[in-house]
Amino acid sequence: LITTATVIYLLLIRRRGTALLIFVAVAGGQLLSSLLKVGVDRPRPELVSHLVNETSLSFPSGHAMLSAVTYLTLGSLAARFLPGRTTKVYVLFLAVLTTVLVGVSRVYLGVHWPSDVLAGWCAGFAWAMLCWLVA
Repeated sequence: LITTATVIYLLLIRRRGTALLIFVAVAGGQLLSSLLKVGVDRPRPELVSHLVNETSLSFPSGHAMLSAVTYLTLGSLAARFLPGRTTKVYVLFLAVLTTVLVGVSRVYLGVHWPSDVLAGWCAGFAWAMLCWLVA
């Protein structure tokens, strides 16, 4: 929802390049996450009963990876245009905090090993930075 709203807004203000960057970053991150899951083929933990039902593979955590891709990309783009250092730090802090909370929730819900989440964060960060450098 946040990604779609941001892309539409950027298209409305005629920032097509930035809209494309966000779309490619998030869509590419989703594709990369799916490919990594199939490549690793790790089952979900069965130590505790899951608080939610998940049917996909475990490694890496897609939620952790996509939250890193989405929120770090959006946060870094927003920080680029915001005035003042305090505001920039605040927006980047919110992006990192949201990413961390999403990852921690996946372990709390019992649907991922901590290593799944850590791998998702690392892969998401790497993908977001690659997209940023290419842009």
